[in-house]
Amino acid sequence: MGQYCQGNWVAFSDSLYQVSLEKKSWEESRQDCLQKGAHLMIINSREEQNFVNQFKKSLWIGLTDSETDGRWKWVDGTRMTTSYWNSGEPNGGRTENCGQIKVHDSQNGWNDETCSNKHFWICEKRVTP
Repeated sequence: MGQYCQGNWVAFSDSLYQVSLEKKSWEESRQDCLQKGAHLMIINSREEQNFVNQFKKSLWIGLTDSETDGRWKWVDGTRMTTSYWNSGEPNGGRTENCGQIKVHDSQNGWNDETCSNKHFWICEKRVTP
């Protein structure tokens, strides 16, 4: 696990991360991160995926296909290029447009989920050197 910093932020690689203590919808979770000067977590590597799995929670991440069904994008507008979908996922069609880590004991635990459902979430804040 990374090193804990002020305000329950955990340092890993070149970012700080904070896992919520309550459950909210994807959009409410996104707004919470933005208010903290952060964004929902963007996962770009196996190392980041392994890091987030250590929290052992189902978590909203910053992934959505709400603009165009089947075209998954991160909250910073970049297209998803690396993915860790669980077997058979994404499978929700037009009703499951938000990304969630559902299976945290698997290398590939992403799930597409209905955005209005309430889950814990993880914020990411880039650290500038």
